Amino acid sequence: MVNLAHLIPVFPFAAFVVNILFGRKVKKFSAIVSISASVISFCLSVYTLVCFLKGQGAYSLFNWLIFGGISLNIGVIVDPLTCMMLVVVTIIGTLIQIYSIGYMKGDARFSRFFAYMSLFMGSMLGLLLADNFVMLYIFWEGVGLCSYLLISFWFEKPSAAKAGMKAFITTRIGDTGLLIGIFILIFSAHTVYFSELGNLGTGPLFTAAALLIFCGAVGKSAQFPLHVWLPDAMEGPTPVSALIHAATMVAAGVYLVARCFVLFSAHGAALITVAYVGGITAFFAATIAVVNNDIKRILAYSTISQLGFMMMGLGVGGYSAGVFHLMTHAFFKALLFLCAGSVIHSIGTQDIQKMGGVFRKMKITGLSFVIASLAISGIPPFAGFWSKDEILSEILKNGHPFLFVLATVTSLLTAFYMFRLVFLVLFGKSRSEIHPHESPNVMTIPLGILAVFAIFIGLVGSPFMNNAFQNFIYPHEAEIMKPDYAVMGLSTLLAMLGIAVAYLLYMLNKNLLPQRVRQYFGPLYNLVYNKYYIDEIYDFLFIRPTMRLAKLAFKFDLGVIDGTVNGVARLTVILSKIAAWIDRYIVDGAVNMTAKIVGIFSLVLRRMQTGYIQTYLLIAFFGLVIIIFVKLIIGG
Repeated sequence: MVNLAHLIPVFPFAAFVVNILFGRKVKKFSAIVSISASVISFCLSVYTLVCFLKGQGAYSLFNWLIFGGISLNIGVIVDPLTCMMLVVVTIIGTLIQIYSIGYMKGDARFSRFFAYMSLFMGSMLGLLLADNFVMLYIFWEGVGLCSYLLISFWFEKPSAAKAGMKAFITTRIGDTGLLIGIFILIFSAHTVYFSELGNLGTGPLFTAAALLIFCGAVGKSAQFPLHVWLPDAMEGPTPVSALIHAATMVAAGVYLVARCFVLFSAHGAALITVAYVGGITAFFAATIAVVNNDIKRILAYSTISQLGFMMMGLGVGGYSAGVFHLMTHAFFKALLFLCAGSVIHSIGTQDIQKMGGVFRKMKITGLSFVIASLAISGIPPFAGFWSKDEILSEILKNGHPFLFVLATVTSLLTAFYMFRLVFLVLFGKSRSEIHPHESPNVMTIPLGILAVFAIFIGLVGSPFMNNAFQNFIYPHEAEIMKPDYAVMGLSTLLAMLGIAVAYLLYMLNKNLLPQRVRQYFGPLYNLVYNKYYIDEIYDFLFIRPTMRLAKLAFKFDLGVIDGTVNGVARLTVILSKIAAWIDRYIVDGAVNMTAKIVGIFSLVLRRMQTGYIQTYLLIAFFGLVIIIFVKLIIGG
């Protein structure tokens, strides 16, 4: 068998070229072009997995360039992490694009949407296959570009245009750290290859490199304090949100930490930083999701929180646990966003306080939403239960009690806010004039497929299947892995408690939130409702000073630079006028005066040339007389 992994991103890139150049001609067929490319990439991903199982790994394609003593070969890395991610991304990406046919129907930029989606897919698949930091960074920036294009897809809305810019600028901050970290590896270790990270040794310089690389992951995976772009990214079409949150943009950050796990493991300070940033982010985002009222933003904060869970798992040394949750989360989070999109598509609002009773008219969407909520809440035997429990076990086993408390409280909050969402959207009475109806089959079929994954995909990492996933991803860790029934029982109890509290407050109580609770926790509620004022703090510390500086620079440009330029321009005009006057009246005047004198003499001399010999003899005679007369006067 010949490994064809390098062809996996080619087909989405080709679909992008076709749709962006000929979209107006192919029109609705642009969706078929993009989906066909994704299906081919999925088939090649499965083929790559088979090749890997038969013993074929990373391979090089060609030598690109030599710089700083490093020979940079273009190649692909084929290992368990790559194979798993390729299959997950292509499955979810294909289903989201099928769903998008119904969601984006009638949009004026239908073909452009699918062009961008294909570019997004191609960039993410290229990132997964890169065997060195240089190639990864190229595709990394491609993913960032696509997020900007798709978040601000409806750019005629000012909020969408600003959200795209906010995402692009915020993630650039993290990307700058990643780039500096790559430079440190190039100039100090003379390597850019992932396969050589285990040979670097220790030292503060490489610890700094690991932390800087983590900055890139913080930006892409929306970890605190660079999380602010992700909730605003909900301005894009809902299929975009599903792709970003499940399989591409935010998954790239966790993937980067997993890919560089050898480097982080060798530097304890860097690894524990990953764990604590993840823990703080998980709890922080979960508290905001509890009080938010926008269905997509609740899911956005949920994603930030779950990504924090993954970072915690990796940071405490649980490689397979973090990667396992990355895989299961991709399926149930894609399902949650597509269900939310189905509801929004049906009733035209994202405010959950205006919903209610949707389940009666949208049973497929409603059932899928409940399944995905059970999965993310960690209710057995759904997918999230197995992966989240494994992270909790790893945190406790590796001796991090504070992180364990953060993780368990976050699990409780997750179940609460997800079923707050379920009860307010799907059940009870409608709180406004909405008329829900089930989405078309092209949207509900992907929901059904993802629901099956949300139920069963976690079983591949369960004790019932001898931890098959862990044995595939990281066999050494799976050898010592045993089920922790105490943790499993605690997490299940907390999840059920969260659901029960949500039922008590939002199904048995007539108020959306009991007034006494809101009054009692007023200051805290306002703090969380306003997202801890992080955006306002950034606005005060960075945005306003930058704007003031820009205005000063603009005024300086107008007053000094432009003034100087305009002064020089005016002086140049005056000098040019003086030069023109000198040229006209002095230079040209002298030339013209000489010409006039010559002309006068010519008039006189011309009259002397008569052509008569007697005249010439007379002139000669008088000339001779004058000469003699002059000589006599001067005494000659």
